[in-house]
Amino acid sequence: MRELLIRTALSFTAFIVITAVCSAADERPLTDKTLVVWVSPANLTQSGGSALTVNDTTADRFDGVVFAELTPRVWMPGSNNYSRTDQEQADWPEETAAADQFVQMAIVYRGNAVVVYRNGEVYAKYTTEGQPVAFGRQTGILFGPRHLVKNMDCFLGRIRDARVYDKPLDRQTIAAMQPGKPVDGLRPWAWWDFGTTGTYDKAGRFNRVQISGGAKIEDGCLALTGSRPTMLATIDSEQGTAKIPTQWSKSSPVPAAVVQSTRLLREKLLADPYRPGYHFCVPEDNGRPGDSNGCFYANGRYHLMYLYNRSGVGFCWGHISSKDLVHWRHHDDSIGPGNGDEGCFSGGGFVDDDGTAYLSYWMLWGDKGIGVARSSDRHYNRWEKLAANPVIKSTEWGITETKDKDGKPLIYGSADPTNIWKKGGKYYMLMGNLLVLNKYGRKPDSPENMKGDRLYLLESDNLEQWKYKGIFYQRNPKWTDDSEDNMCPSFLPLPASPDGGKPSDKHLLLFISHNKGCQYYVGDYDTAADRFIPDNHGRMTWVDNTYFAPEALIDGRGRQIMWAWLTDNPSGEGARGWSGVYGLPRSLWLGKDGTLRMRPVKELQMLRCAEKTWSNVALADGDTKVLDGVVGDSCELEITVDSATAKQVGLKVRTSPGGEEQTLLYYDSQAKRLVFDSTGSGVTGRRAVERAPLELQHGEPLVLRVFVDKSVVEIYANDRQAICRRVYPGRRDSLGVVLFAAGGKATVSGVKAWEMMPSNPY
Repeated sequence: MRELLIRTALSFTAFIVITAVCSAADERPLTDKTLVVWVSPANLTQSGGSALTVNDTTADRFDGVVFAELTPRVWMPGSNNYSRTDQEQADWPEETAAADQFVQMAIVYRGNAVVVYRNGEVYAKYTTEGQPVAFGRQTGILFGPRHLVKNMDCFLGRIRDARVYDKPLDRQTIAAMQPGKPVDGLRPWAWWDFGTTGTYDKAGRFNRVQISGGAKIEDGCLALTGSRPTMLATIDSEQGTAKIPTQWSKSSPVPAAVVQSTRLLREKLLADPYRPGYHFCVPEDNGRPGDSNGCFYANGRYHLMYLYNRSGVGFCWGHISSKDLVHWRHHDDSIGPGNGDEGCFSGGGFVDDDGTAYLSYWMLWGDKGIGVARSSDRHYNRWEKLAANPVIKSTEWGITETKDKDGKPLIYGSADPTNIWKKGGKYYMLMGNLLVLNKYGRKPDSPENMKGDRLYLLESDNLEQWKYKGIFYQRNPKWTDDSEDNMCPSFLPLPASPDGGKPSDKHLLLFISHNKGCQYYVGDYDTAADRFIPDNHGRMTWVDNTYFAPEALIDGRGRQIMWAWLTDNPSGEGARGWSGVYGLPRSLWLGKDGTLRMRPVKELQMLRCAEKTWSNVALADGDTKVLDGVVGDSCELEITVDSATAKQVGLKVRTSPGGEEQTLLYYDSQAKRLVFDSTGSGVTGRRAVERAPLELQHGEPLVLRVFVDKSVVEIYANDRQAICRRVYPGRRDSLGVVLFAAGGKATVSGVKAWEMMPSNPY
């Protein structure tokens, strides 16, 4: 049997065939049956190909949904030598579907009776003289050619969903079916749901797939294009459905089933409508919590760590690196459980003068403390934890309680360390205060020095022994309230330009409070007193904590670049096989007014293509302007509004044609706010109205930059403000991009739109 299948595969190297051999354990042959397929022909002039065929792999016996073999534009039940095909088709309707229109075709075989349905209505019916075929264990399912013969005509078009049932179904059942959705109480004998599971048979019967020619999974469909598309998928009938091994190692041979499963996972992730194409995604597994961690720049590459919960292992730091901030190489995990800890929580990265890189991290669990790991190979592939860990000892989870030199109680946090930095030959690091706040600062009568956000500074001569130096800054209750902690901090000099160069005289302290998300202080670093004096404060979230866990580095040009984790994790996300998305890398610098400026790094421009432009768009009150031709789920837009009396001016993205789903992005001139309204964005996720303060100067145009990437939408305004959130449209047609004005007029002097090419490997 195996030799026969190999010969068949070799004879179809110019095709895309999907063939499947049923399990040896299934002894009952397939006789009466129903074939159902949702199909969109590429054109109506083609002839002789099949959208779905059941084929005996040992002999030329088949039944299939064939297009225009005998009569132009007419569907027919194909069969060997027309033995189950009515050749009198003059009265059968011609197909009229447009190239992007799907129709449901179904053929029901009950004994000698054959009924064809189109979109749930009877298309043709007849009784055959040829006897029904019993398809046994050596049966295949074929897409493209109508049967397994060399140089056969191939169907061209797209297939969204294809099923075989081992019983005849009635019209009502067929008419009620929807692609991608099961029928209650009715299990398919074979089922390809290309929109969600790629080439995987959801019925579990067929598990080996070989692709060639122009067939591919694209936009949630099996696309049959180019020259002779065919795909061959088989199972060894003696083995049945292959099981995925749970125990194997990197030193062992790779089981064939692991290769098959890995390919299937990649295809599933590529087909996921919410998985971004150019925002970093955790490659697989559970990215919750998914803090960005330990980033640094060395030897011409950017290194970024990501926290994730590795199945069967625990909390690890994944590791990626990039030359251009756009395309990333995956390394082995840098750190994880072992060597005295049970996992690794958040921390920072640092490169010493000799090129050795260090990661500071919070050791799990209990009263362990802070650990340090180092790497000195050029590409930072191999990391070792210091034997001195924990270099800062906790006395309980996230807290160190000891005594000062005078014997008085001394309490400081030992959680979420910052990046290490060096000054005067000594090393410095900051600790977060969440656990101290929870224990000592949450009550109304708590001491004032225990309430709200704070950081604790420690100093070391050798990175192994650390000495407490004191509270790093004094918080201002006008900026933050008593409920807010300071965790996931990053402390770095702030450049004077988005392009880096010489740093300004200010430092930036990025951090989160767990209840209110990402925020920052801009201020002076008093190096003599080892204290930070903030002179202004800002937030990067305003309604929840979606933008979270910031991490930043200084690169070779002197730029400060940050990432943050988007914490919007809808229920059931784990079933998708992945979670964890970061916002775009932002360049941060000091504005002339002493406040923070931000924009996406310019390297992202290499992903732009197919530029479209509009100019001098006048919008009256209530007007809209559809930006035709924009790729609505992967684009960048730049909009300049020169003048406006409108209370609201902006755009709608991920909008359906009737507006049933839409995400609103606009400037509110009365409230002086940048607004992101996701209340109508889709079927799940955090639907909210987020408002960020933004006051334009007199005569200053409004410049909006918007990035859409599947489930991620980011809006930047005038390099001074930004909002980043995730949205989950439930409709496939929620792809529109529309300018709008409300409460007055607006003149949009220019619009640029680019399709953004995906940069993630999958």
